Amino acid sequence: MKLFVGLGNPGKQYEGTRHNMGYMAVDKFMELVHADFDRSGFKGVYGIVKNPAFPEPIVVLKPETFMNLSGESVAECVSFFKIELEDIVVVYDDMAIAEGQIRLRLDGSSGGHKGIQNIIDKLGTSKIKRIRIGIGEPQYDSIDFVLGKPSNESMPLIEEATDNAAKALRDIELRGFQYAMNLYNSIKKEEQK
Repeated sequence: MKLFVGLGNPGKQYEGTRHNMGYMAVDKFMELVHADFDRSGFKGVYGIVKNPAFPEPIVVLKPETFMNLSGESVAECVSFFKIELEDIVVVYDDMAIAEGQIRLRLDGSSGGHKGIQNIIDKLGTSKIKRIRIGIGEPQYDSIDFVLGKPSNESMPLIEEATDNAAKALRDIELRGFQYAMNLYNSIKKEEQK
């Protein structure tokens, strides 16, 4: 069984903000595979994808602990379903990546992102696969920036990036993480416009 996690903050006031790109990407993945977030538990909402095209079921989780405590939700889910660490993929926003681009990584530090850092702390390893969605460098206070909504000019880039993240999740399940990483990390910003 695999676990796909989209990071964000719950509540209407955070919908569509830069910090909720993980939520947006897993929402699109669930649409892509015709599944729903139809269960509550593990301090979040989740759905289980059983698609004949996929080799195993996938738990898709949106923690509702607020970003900085995302690891509490993930650790509970991992423990309950006995999911192996190598079968986890976390999707989240990243200021170090240009707006509209995505980057897949096998592991590494949190880069200062408190959501992924909490997951690393709770699971006791940085060997967590991830899809980082670029939101670009803030032009002002970083907290206001990540909790703000993208401008109208930015929205096509954000839509493209979250679409690509959803497709990358699908391709990870169909063809493996390395395949998806090679494919989506090679997409340049110009191609996404």
